[in-house]
Amino acid sequence: MTSPRLRHGVAVLSLLTAGMLALSACSSGATDNSDASADSGSAFPATIEHVYGKTVVETAPKSVATVGWGSFDAAIALGTIPVAIPTSAFGDADGDGYLEWTHDAITAANADLPPLHDETDGIPYEEIDATAPDLILGTNSGLTKQEFDTLSKIAPTVAYPGAAWGTSWRDSTTMVGTALGKSAEAEKLIADTEKSLSTEMAKYPAAEGKTGMVMWVDAKDLGKVQYYTPQDTRVQYLNDLGFATPQSIKDLAADEKGFVATISAEEADKLDADVAVIYVQGGDLSTLQNDPLLSRIPAVKSGAVAQIDDEALLMAISAPTVLSIPWALPTYAKMLGEAAAHAG
Repeated sequence: MTSPRLRHGVAVLSLLTAGMLALSACSSGATDNSDASADSGSAFPATIEHVYGKTVVETAPKSVATVGWGSFDAAIALGTIPVAIPTSAFGDADGDGYLEWTHDAITAANADLPPLHDETDGIPYEEIDATAPDLILGTNSGLTKQEFDTLSKIAPTVAYPGAAWGTSWRDSTTMVGTALGKSAEAEKLIADTEKSLSTEMAKYPAAEGKTGMVMWVDAKDLGKVQYYTPQDTRVQYLNDLGFATPQSIKDLAADEKGFVATISAEEADKLDADVAVIYVQGGDLSTLQNDPLLSRIPAVKSGAVAQIDDEALLMAISAPTVLSIPWALPTYAKMLGEAAAHAG
């Protein structure tokens, strides 16, 4: 199946705060807090709670590094260009290491692209230390306690609040906003994003009242299906778009502690939702339709499927942020709306 053409540069600037617009005069990766300090001074010291305790940010940070997913997008949208962000190994269409929505927002602010570091084999402490950060953000990451402790020796570090890699875009934006002394701006950014979600989905009335799920299949191993549990960010994104999680998924995931679970093909028909968002590695929808067991999945049978076959779009819906949501929303909403029209 041909990959859908994604709409580039959609509505990114409409969701950026005044702080983001103020970056138009910046010419380096480092953050300029000269104007922000007067406004945010009363916000410090700021305390952010996370899985490893509390981190106190004493004064407005001027040099912010990030690890994991999402933190850098929230910081950029709030007017702070990080001094270091991780290389994006997946979903980066042009191979420059920056996700397109991140790249677009930085260049729209006339700022230099910050240096990248590779986290494939762990956190590169020396590279991060070399950027001389006074704050490290990892609100949606998989930081271990040892990694957190090591980073904290470099600068105050903010880890994730609950499950590793499971922080919602709202929570991540709120935490980053608090750490930067921009809580009010973060609240507005969240409200504006929520409005864009509801406005876009209103174009597709067939989606109203429908349930949805997200699943993944390897074409080389059709004996099992992986589905995402209610605590996963992909499922939460569907909820944001008006698709309730069906009872079938809640029941199957009742004893699951992670964000993804596996079910055998023999039981795949239990994955009963009106609409299914599906990624088929090494195949496409016909892979499921032609399989005697997987074709029994209700959404596959009815054709109520949004098949994601573009890595950038897949990344955007897997780790949604206040920048990736407006970038992907028109495409994703249309796919969901069309799938919902086929639901029984």
